[in-house]
Amino acid sequence: MFNPGAVEVEGKIYLIYRAVGKDNLSRFGLAVSDDGTNFQRKDLPIYESDPEDPYERLGCEDPRVTKIEGSYHLVYKGGSVYPMGAPKPAGTIEVPWRTRTYITVTTDFEKFDRLGVVLPDKESSNGALFPEKFSGKFLMLARVYPNVYLTDSIDLKTWSELKFLFGPRKDAWDGERVGTGASPIKTPRGWLMIYHGVDENKVYRLGLILLDLADPIKVLYRSEEPILEPEEPYEKEGYVPNVIFTCGAVEKDGKYFVYYGAADKVIGLATISKAKLLADLP
Repeated sequence: MFNPGAVEVEGKIYLIYRAVGKDNLSRFGLAVSDDGTNFQRKDLPIYESDPEDPYERLGCEDPRVTKIEGSYHLVYKGGSVYPMGAPKPAGTIEVPWRTRTYITVTTDFEKFDRLGVVLPDKESSNGALFPEKFSGKFLMLARVYPNVYLTDSIDLKTWSELKFLFGPRKDAWDGERVGTGASPIKTPRGWLMIYHGVDENKVYRLGLILLDLADPIKVLYRSEEPILEPEEPYEKEGYVPNVIFTCGAVEKDGKYFVYYGAADKVIGLATISKAKLLADLP
């Protein structure tokens, strides 16, 4: 179990995590906690991909959960492979692996309304929705290698042309690619986003981005150094080594609880005081 999305539901923390079965397919499980640290897991998966859908027939991965107007929206990556001989888009880095962004909606984490694939023409991942609308439209982050973009929609099905938000920085800890982390969190200073960056040695670390509250295409701040990087054995050793990868963070008891996948094997938790984090921003 790893790479969980996180959301608060009636005072409890829900983790929607990725787990890989003996058939090598990823599905989503659910774990619930009163205190954000001790969790009870459901025995069975709560969600799996549609095997008849050519874009997600090999599993669903990396859910990011956002509550919007009383419903919980899961944005996730569907996996498949390109048909033999099919052209691959420029910049594809995991040939023949093919990824697409999907959205499903629930009110109880038992029944889901599948909205299907979005951005069907883009090799995309790391999708995450903002928790409120802008001028009546949903706003979504997505990664098309190697950059993060913004796009908006009235109905969650048809999306506008991608707008560049930020990309890798040469010779830096996030110099090979960047990607969305947890869904954006609203603060008095702006939209706080914990993102991941990858260097040329394929080490995954976390950093901070602050976006303008009224116009999130404006980047107000970006951390020069990572806020979290692989240090512990369980972060350095696993199915994919040297990986810290978050899909979920929540505000609880004056802290930000950041849940992350470590080395594609286990789930870790890091916390920081909300007051300290915001005070330390320039």
